[in-house]
Amino acid sequence: MDFPLDSRHAQPSESSVPSIDFRAELNDEQFAAVTAEPGPLLVLAGAGSGKTRTLTYRVAYLLSMGVRPGEILLLTFTNKASKEMLARVEQLTGVEPRRFWGGTFHSLGSRVLRIYGDALGLPKNFTILDADEAESLLKTAVESEDKLFFKDKTHPKTGPPHNVISLSRNTRLDLLETVKRNFPQYDEIAHRLPAFAAAYAARKREQNVLDYDDLLELWLELLIKAPDIATYFANRFRHVLVDEYQDTNTLQSEIVDRMAAHHCVMAVGDDAQCIYSWRGANFENIMTFPDRHPGTVIHRIETNYRSTPQILALANGVLEAQPKGRHFEKKLIAARANSTKPYVVQAMDDREQADFVLKRIRSLIEDDGVSPSEIAILYRSHFVALEIQLTLSRAAIPYTITSGVKFFERQHVRDLVGLINFVYNPANTLAWERIAILLPKVGEKGAAKIHAAALDHARFLQQDFIDALASDEVKAKVPAAAKDDWSQFCASLREVAHAMRDEKPARAIELAIEGWYGDHMKGAYADYVDRYEELKALVGFAARFDEMQEMLAQIVLLNGETSDKEVAPSQDAIKLTTVHQSKGLEYDAVFVIGLADGMFPGRRSIEDGDVEEERRLFYVAVTRAKNELYLCYPKIASRAGPGGMMLNPSRFLTELSPSLYEPLRIKRQFGW
Repeated sequence: MDFPLDSRHAQPSESSVPSIDFRAELNDEQFAAVTAEPGPLLVLAGAGSGKTRTLTYRVAYLLSMGVRPGEILLLTFTNKASKEMLARVEQLTGVEPRRFWGGTFHSLGSRVLRIYGDALGLPKNFTILDADEAESLLKTAVESEDKLFFKDKTHPKTGPPHNVISLSRNTRLDLLETVKRNFPQYDEIAHRLPAFAAAYAARKREQNVLDYDDLLELWLELLIKAPDIATYFANRFRHVLVDEYQDTNTLQSEIVDRMAAHHCVMAVGDDAQCIYSWRGANFENIMTFPDRHPGTVIHRIETNYRSTPQILALANGVLEAQPKGRHFEKKLIAARANSTKPYVVQAMDDREQADFVLKRIRSLIEDDGVSPSEIAILYRSHFVALEIQLTLSRAAIPYTITSGVKFFERQHVRDLVGLINFVYNPANTLAWERIAILLPKVGEKGAAKIHAAALDHARFLQQDFIDALASDEVKAKVPAAAKDDWSQFCASLREVAHAMRDEKPARAIELAIEGWYGDHMKGAYADYVDRYEELKALVGFAARFDEMQEMLAQIVLLNGETSDKEVAPSQDAIKLTTVHQSKGLEYDAVFVIGLADGMFPGRRSIEDGDVEEERRLFYVAVTRAKNELYLCYPKIASRAGPGGMMLNPSRFLTELSPSLYEPLRIKRQFGW
């Protein structure tokens, strides 16, 4: 087989690389990694230690040593990271980014398959499905195996099976094991999934289309089944460089191993920042790298230019609490001058925690001159941030959420609020439509017809509208596909209506979550458990109100306020984000909230007896802070409803030496 080389990659550099004084530009640790002899290299780059700088200068160094751009393969996780890195290489060397093979795993997989996919019988004119198209094709494939599968209300919708199949492919685990480990709510249908996955794969072949996961799976298959192509790549790329190696999944790790068959591979990452197992990242990839690449030389880059010594001392305390033998030993070394210790802040409940954060933010901005955009509030899960959002909105302090939409704008929250709105006011056709179209085969027109029929029936019999929905006359207007759901749907609405009349708003919210909508959500979302936890936060929110009307009015007002405060991410605003989404970012002042057992670490990780990824997540959180760090937790979880639930401070706090932080107890008048 002929292997075409793009002429721009085959030719030597058209101009010599400018002379760079690597010794002067880099610290000792970075210099050692950048100028290391070719071979298998594992660079453990601690938080804030200049990882990107090291990788960029490594590329520049290779070029200065006569390696041609086309002989370097640079693998990253985002297009942004790849573009920024290659742009910096161009600034240093004058070599244009287009002359490298550099990009995300998926983009390079697409490139490889477009050129060499015919070795697998893949036509060059294949097209790539987006996420919606992939789910639609899977739905067709499932219905070809069992046309009634999605009509069974106990079965999930299309999205969750697609997520299960995707995770199985990326982790190289069979589907039954994937369900057992990650999606136990689908245990009863697990045995059906292999046939569905096979039918889906057949449909893709028939239509000459690939999905996102195929770009990796088929790339690996090509390297396994076409040894001549694998040999070509091994000879072609003299150096393979991988950014954020701790985030690789099993597929990506195997691709790297085969593309770097001659062991000239540099993997740059930090085992202490491996936090994405829920999307397939495999912690073992970085831990076993030296075993898979004999002769690996490990370089540690530990000098941190971001944070104060006191913040780094606490971060090192987090690392020291890791189980021995299950991580690479490292210790962050401060390059900055001493400052104040981090604070551990105990609040009575979510509201007091939010009030403290607000008061301290005002002081930082007004007294210390800190820019709002340099202040971040981090949390483990979205529901933890509800009270903070409400407090900042009322105080007219602009904020942005960098990891998603605001709490009351999230789809499942809006659905539940829509259900409550409709039960409270059945004449609200917009609220009715929002929940009715969640039923199978009910569209906007169908929802309007059902509502009109129920209204006529209620008027004719002088009956309550919610009761009228359950009548045979109204049920006759319901599409056949939705009839199985209809009885539970109506019963759930009646239950919520009775609670509105006889009990407090919190009870009505609780029943709405536990009823029909909770079952709907289980089938609609693979991350059902996380969304369920978020909805439970509404129970605590509702507990502060005695009247449903007052609660619903407050939600509308808050939505209006937060919409008014909506600002572009580049504007001067407080940043709210999950810890996962904060990785790679840094701020002058960081507040980590909700640091209580069951919240951070989460309840599921505690029950499973494995909190190590959560501990790494905590490490990521504390290392975002440059100057000031506040670790906050409530004693009472108001989201549990009236009376609340007592909480213990996070084990990640209690395992730290008290010498690493200053305890700060809030006085009832919010002094400290």
